Amino acid sequence: MTKDDRSYITTPQAEARTGYSKTYLTRLLRNGTLEGFRLGRDWLIFTDSLDAYFAVPHKPGPKGPRKKSAEDHSSVVKSDLTRTSSSGEC
Repeated sequence: MTKDDRSYITTPQAEARTGYSKTYLTRLLRNGTLEGFRLGRDWLIFTDSLDAYFAVPHKPGPKGPRKKSAEDHSSVVKSDLTRTSSSGEC
């Protein structure tokens, strides 16, 4: 499909092509990172915009919170107990 001599695809097609979710692609469209347009309730993405976005390497997002190991946890508990014992509180 073409609009103004630019080819475009639907978000489900872009999802299959890129592996990114439809929600994420829609967010990129709303932010202006990807170029496209809405047709009713559906977003259509210009393929040249999608190709240009994937031509630039992007660093991965955050990995989530770091879980403390059991060793780290036991040292924190020991230091808390030592602090409580030495302060004279009961």
